[in-house]
Amino acid sequence: MLYSQYHWLYFFLLGLFSLLVGSFLNVLIHRLPIMLERSWQQEYQDYFTNDGSNSPTTTTIKPYNLFLPRSACPHCGHQITAAENIPLFSWLFLKGRCSSCHQPISARYPMVELLCALASITVALYYPPSWALAGALLLTWVLLALTFIDLDKLLLPDQLTLPLLWLGLLLNLSQQFVSLDDAVIGAIAGYMVLWSLYWTFKLLTGKEGMGYGDFKLLAALGAWLGWQSLPLILILSSCVGAVLGIALITMKRQQQGKPMPFGPYLAIAGWIALLWGNQITNWYLGLIS
Repeated sequence: MLYSQYHWLYFFLLGLFSLLVGSFLNVLIHRLPIMLERSWQQEYQDYFTNDGSNSPTTTTIKPYNLFLPRSACPHCGHQITAAENIPLFSWLFLKGRCSSCHQPISARYPMVELLCALASITVALYYPPSWALAGALLLTWVLLALTFIDLDKLLLPDQLTLPLLWLGLLLNLSQQFVSLDDAVIGAIAGYMVLWSLYWTFKLLTGKEGMGYGDFKLLAALGAWLGWQSLPLILILSSCVGAVLGIALITMKRQQQGKPMPFGPYLAIAGWIALLWGNQITNWYLGLIS
């Protein structure tokens, strides 16, 4: 078996495949919010312009999805060739610049690809080849995409959070991570905890402290990891959010009063709980016992 006889080759191939996944995640992170915005605008126009008249819509909308149009330089429009689209290595070979106009290419693209590969290898070190490994990898990739979408747009799309929730319940039908009972209770409790905090904060202050996407993401994590993981996820995400928030405000990279995404902190905490949740909980219980 490849895993038992050639560990290095197994992790090498997984790393290469994860770089490809990271490249796709870059496309997903960039295009999915635009696709949603265009869909909402189209629905708005259809609703408010469809007054019963027979005036046809003459506007031809060019296809825009995860596959079309081809990726291009945002500065000059140069279409990215296959040789220029090799994850991580093409960016390094081009020295981070477009081959046509020589304008800089954001370093975030190779960073996402590298993060995807490193996170995937870390998961594979913890889980042996199994359905649990496949699920943990998929959860890792979706959390990575949600993190950067929320950082960019303050948005956690239902198109990602809801399928993630249902997939967690589906995998736990065979108790891949927790029992189905714990998964169902985790999904309900995850949603209701943040929903309750949201409305308590809104009634007291008149402001919205978070978005509904955060509720759904925590519900999805509860469906994957069970209700027992929720306190750890909430504590970790709050601590990370507080530390980074204070640091950003101190460095004047975040204005006070400006909304900050909570989804990335939930995603990071959920990924930590996926791998080391039991060890952290046992360590804490050992301290207080």
